[in-house]
Amino acid sequence: MVALSLAGAADSPQSRAQAAPPNILLIQADDLGYGDLSAFGQARFETPSLDRLAREGIRFNQYYAGSTVCAPSRTALMTGLHTGHAPIRGNRQGIALGPDDVTIATLLRRAGYRTAVIGKWGLGSPGSTGQPDRQGFEYSFGFLDHTHAHRQFTDHLWRNAERIAVDVDHDYANDLFTRESVSFIERSDPRPFFLYLNYTVPHAELRVPEDSLKRFRGKFPEQPFSNPKADQTTTGRDDVSMGYRSQPTPHAAFAAMIARMDRDIGTLTHVLKARGLERRTLVLFVSDNGPHQEGGGDPVFFKSSGGLRGIKRDLYEGGIRVPMIARWTGTIPSGRSSEHVWAHWDMLPTLAETAGATIPTGLDGRSMSRALRGQAQPTHEFFYWEFHERGFQQAVRMGDWKAVRLRKDAPLELYDLHTDPGEQHDVAAARPDVVATIETYLKTARTESAAWPIR
Repeated sequence: MVALSLAGAADSPQSRAQAAPPNILLIQADDLGYGDLSAFGQARFETPSLDRLAREGIRFNQYYAGSTVCAPSRTALMTGLHTGHAPIRGNRQGIALGPDDVTIATLLRRAGYRTAVIGKWGLGSPGSTGQPDRQGFEYSFGFLDHTHAHRQFTDHLWRNAERIAVDVDHDYANDLFTRESVSFIERSDPRPFFLYLNYTVPHAELRVPEDSLKRFRGKFPEQPFSNPKADQTTTGRDDVSMGYRSQPTPHAAFAAMIARMDRDIGTLTHVLKARGLERRTLVLFVSDNGPHQEGGGDPVFFKSSGGLRGIKRDLYEGGIRVPMIARWTGTIPSGRSSEHVWAHWDMLPTLAETAGATIPTGLDGRSMSRALRGQAQPTHEFFYWEFHERGFQQAVRMGDWKAVRLRKDAPLELYDLHTDPGEQHDVAAARPDVVATIETYLKTARTESAAWPIR
């Protein structure tokens, strides 16, 4: 979710130039599928806070994550580069943004913002070049390593690269993230703020406090998830997975996790309203990739992909298309639904332009600030993804055409998303002209990377 607090109602170049720099609150869910909000068709539970934002603003139906797993997706969002050019193109231990990488936080801090990342960072452990304070954030709290974030209850988190103790039995990490975020928003400081808030919901492990779980216990058929080995360990190294602990009611836990996050988002919007920021605040909600099936996750039962093909780790639509909602009271007309196509790598230039910061050259992204206002907006001719966990895979979107390559040197599959959004009918043989156009683009879509070679 992104919140941009703006001081001026008129939408003209003159009024935007005269407006005070906006506050920016960027909130991202973790492994939340395209169909995991009731505003996007989820029928087994409700998300009233996010649904209210959709009613009061605009729903983007064709927004894409940066990748089909977390680290490269978050890198694309932070740097404005897609996975053909980004420094991080997959999940692995020891990855970190480098000293020459430029993030949204770097740009906004240069422009006079106070900056914070709260929740799951995942782009650099303590002491690395990707440590948040070395990437533009003057304040940080949460998980630095993405593997550490696999546990919803932990014995420690990190504040400004300093390890701090928390209660492994009672401190639900996402509750702490909400509390820290409220505190940061309410902090007395004349500077505008940029707050990047990353909930670890609904990523496994599927655990949530009892007061949320009891609402859903008994509502769904259940297939218990059992992992006795993981149950024996509550603490350990951040960079070594301890596994996902057992969950006897995974369906109830999954629904409860999302419902609790939705409640907390409602808390944050209430804080903005209480501080007189509601009519001056743009609010967006996004996810980092499609739904997971680890730790008892069941994207089939919940129809988490929203009728799209694939889940997390797939480059079909279900792995990369994610929900996005934007509300800007008094600026965005309510009840809008947009088919405008854009992606995570557009976020950096969009926020930089909105905040009056300098947009770097050499980005893959472009500013979509007009689309956020519900106006006509040009988009990219091509969108590109690559994925390295199952060999080498690629995907391209060109207009309504979607191409997928499942392995190195494999022929492209081709789908018409206008008539076949579920990618069920490969029409590559019938449209060699489209395939040839995309193949030509792919020759220049990426740069070689020693860390992410084609295999």
